[in-house]
Order: sequence, then structure tokens, then C-alpha cells
Amino acid sequence: MNCTQIYTTRKLEKTIQKSIVKKSETENKILGEWVATIFYVDRKKCWLIVNKLTKYLLILSDIKSSELNNITRIFTETLNSQLKNDGIEIDYKTLSELIGEIKLCETNNDRSANGSLNNCMFSIEQWKIDYGSFENLPFRKINSRLNSSPNQMMEWKYPKEIMNETIKAYVQQRL
Repeated sequence: MNCTQIYTTRKLEKTIQKSIVKKSETENKILGEWVATIFYVDRKKCWLIVNKLTKYLLILSDIKSSELNNITRIFTETLNSQLKNDGIEIDYKTLSELIGEIKLCETNNDRSANGSLNNCMFSIEQWKIDYGSFENLPFRKINSRLNSSPNQMMEWKYPKEIMNETIKAYVQQRL
């Protein structure tokens, strides 16, 4: 079974210390590793997660500590919804197999991934001002905007393009 590791920034790590596990498995061969940070909207904890290989971003909104034992389901359902929103086709069962189990790991200080997260946080802070309250924030729409911005580290390709190519290759390989 696949295992997907999400490395946490120190800021996020402090809030979910009990859920952190030591890295033991090898990384997910298709999607690789992810890096997550935390931000707040109306005192609700939200996570911004970036895929290291594709620079594809995912926002998990209103994550409560009590839900961390269901992080695999929450991550998979949110990613499935975001992929559909971005026009990337993969059925839930296949995506679930691809992701496997989520393991939350302590920070790996990945400067590239942390840089991507920090750049996106500027946009998120502006959208928080524009939309006002948590209830007004269209997270999937904001997430799509982030994934539709060309990324310099990816030779100015769009993260959703690269994620689409990665998923298409995986689905083709399975046929």
C-alpha cells in the first residue's frame, strides 16, 4: 500500500505534535512528498499544502485537532474535489490508492517548498481581506487560482498542468 508523507513547517508541527510520526516509509513513488503550513481565518485552522514535485497546492480548511486521525480521508476528499475543480480527471478509488495512508512528519526544512508556501500566503492574506469572513472564502476557487499561476521553478508551467500530466501518466500506466 502506498504511503504519502506530508512534512510540516515548524509552525504547524507545534499545533499537531501528537500526530507527528517519524519518517520510516519510502516516499510515494508517483506524487512524492508534500509540505504543509498552517494559517488562520477567523481563528479557524487552515492548512496550505504544496506537492514538492508538481508545486500543486491544496487548502484544507477548518482542520480541528480531533480530526487528525481522519487526515487521510480529509486530504483525499479535498484533493479529489480540488482536482475536479481544476479539470483533472481521476476517480476517487484510484486517487485513494495512489495516496494511500497520510503520514504527518516533522519538518524537513525544504527551502523550495517553504518558499512556494510563503509566496502563496501573500495571496491568501489578500483574499482574506477581500472576502472578509471564513464563511465567504471560496476555498476551491482560491485554490484553483493558486494552481493556475505559472511557477518559475517549473519552467513557468502551471502546477495544475504538471499535476494533470502526472496523474494521466499514472492512470495510463495502470491500464
